[in-house]
Amino acid sequence: MIALTLAELRDALGGELVGGDPADVVDGSVHTDSRLVEPGAVFFALPGAVMDGHQFAAAAVANGAALVIAERPVPVDVPVIVVSDGYVALAALARLVVERVRAAGGLRVVAVTGSNGKTTTKNLLRAILEAEGPTVAPAGSFNNHVGAPFTMLRVGRDTRYLIVEMGASAIGDIARLIRIVVPDIGIVLKVGLAHAGGFGGIEQTQQAKSEMVRDLPPTAAAVLNTDDPRVEAMSGETSARVVRFGLEARADVRATDVRATAAGTTFLLHADGMTLPVRLRILGEHHVMNALAALASARELGIPLDRAIAAIETVPLAERWRMELLRSAPEVADGGVTIINDAYNASPDSTAAALKTLAQIAGPEQRTVAVLGHMAELGEYATEEHDRLGRLVVRLNIGQLVVVGAEARAIHQAASLEGSWDGESVFVADVDAAYDLLRAQLRPGDVVLVKSSKSAGLRHLGDRLAGAGTAE
Repeated sequence: MIALTLAELRDALGGELVGGDPADVVDGSVHTDSRLVEPGAVFFALPGAVMDGHQFAAAAVANGAALVIAERPVPVDVPVIVVSDGYVALAALARLVVERVRAAGGLRVVAVTGSNGKTTTKNLLRAILEAEGPTVAPAGSFNNHVGAPFTMLRVGRDTRYLIVEMGASAIGDIARLIRIVVPDIGIVLKVGLAHAGGFGGIEQTQQAKSEMVRDLPPTAAAVLNTDDPRVEAMSGETSARVVRFGLEARADVRATDVRATAAGTTFLLHADGMTLPVRLRILGEHHVMNALAALASARELGIPLDRAIAAIETVPLAERWRMELLRSAPEVADGGVTIINDAYNASPDSTAAALKTLAQIAGPEQRTVAVLGHMAELGEYATEEHDRLGRLVVRLNIGQLVVVGAEARAIHQAASLEGSWDGESVFVADVDAAYDLLRAQLRPGDVVLVKSSKSAGLRHLGDRLAGAGTAE
């Protein structure tokens, strides 16, 4: 965090300072986990559904916290700022820090949202922007009302670029984040059924995602996926300059000749009268749209496209457990199996894309195996969307399907009905049963996709099948 006096912090947060000299300066990192606190840090004692951060204020101070921000007085030997709402105070502090750095000149803010692809786009953008200057980007998927402000609080006086990932589980979530930091560039990737159970339907999801661009000023750019009609419709809801990306001819930044292999994904980029080849190391043609969003944003920031392309071509994978290419452990088919571990997150769109990638990259002599767990947060759409995936597996001619867990059983049932298979679809109750089955049945040359929502735990199955080995 940038250096601020206790008086500045008190006033910005609308709190009461207990102890300490108002002129004292605090400039340490900001944490809500007392175990991560380091000397000079600021500790937010946030109330939670299970744990109350106030109980850990003393531990935070013991680890070196120089300031505690809490909703009630706590008995510690450092200054405390007592606020009425810790989450509102966290947002206010993030707003203050970004405003100060912006006012000093040079900081540009890029925000990204979408039902799928946020983290991959963020990582591609980070590769581009870090090559240009000091950049702050989220660690992991810090994209909610707590994680996003924590990312913002990492900016320093010399930070040139800030990337903010904005997720939402309800209408209004993104609007609240936009009020903390108004982006110079707002990216919308896709409107899909991810978290549809929480939103209540895809129309509500569209409404929530449109919050990214609705309040952008005319000086900003709305970078929109023109291939998605629901995202394209947002072009009429913003006063910002609209920049389109996609495969359609009307896109300002467009891809053609997309080809996916086990070595990565290639395409031709068309923009500003230029045609440039791009060779992604990231697996899956669906990541082309994420690359286009990152490149379109770089273009708006004045970064030459050849430099931006060179940067994204160095990114080895989307993220841990996201289309991660691994080689099986020696005890699994003599180490001769290729594993795509994509089980950190799952939605109908991302699972369909992963299955298509599996079908595309396998050679003619290789058997394809899909190991699927449930997709979470689909609400009333869960049975229909799991059923749809089972039928897609058959239509893609996937060689073997293993469905894991009762919540995913509809995938197995649909595949069995669609294909009248005899053993090509197998249902197992849990991860251990899946591992035992796969270890017994996999053979050298197989290509295996492991895909589910994080809560299904299949990412650990992918790691278990792979051991420590990674594919070259």
